[in-house]
Amino acid sequence: MAAAGGVSSDDVPILQTENLTSNVKSIYYSRTFLSIIGGVVAGIWGFTGLMGFVFYFLIMMVATIGLLAKSKFSVQTYFDSWSRILIEGVFGGLMSFVLFWSFAYDIVHIF
Repeated sequence: MAAAGGVSSDDVPILQTENLTSNVKSIYYSRTFLSIIGGVVAGIWGFTGLMGFVFYFLIMMVATIGLLAKSKFSVQTYFDSWSRILIEGVFGGLMSFVLFWSFAYDIVHIF
């Protein structure tokens, strides 16, 4: 991740849009990748119903903790708000998760 912000002489944070955009894309791509892998794992393990969705949100919580650790818990240096790192890409990845979850479940347990 590139540092998106700096500090001016008046202690007002300055955000560089290129770095901020790159950091948000990194979050989105990593969550999408984890959604696909998590969907395949949930399907292979045979999760059905609510248990699959609980598994998905656990994966997203672990991803959030990993992103926080990657940014050394100084979110304001790399992003403009906490909501970027907490919920960016979570619900977009849910569709990919359900697609690969049902696909892997059908392949392993039905066919």
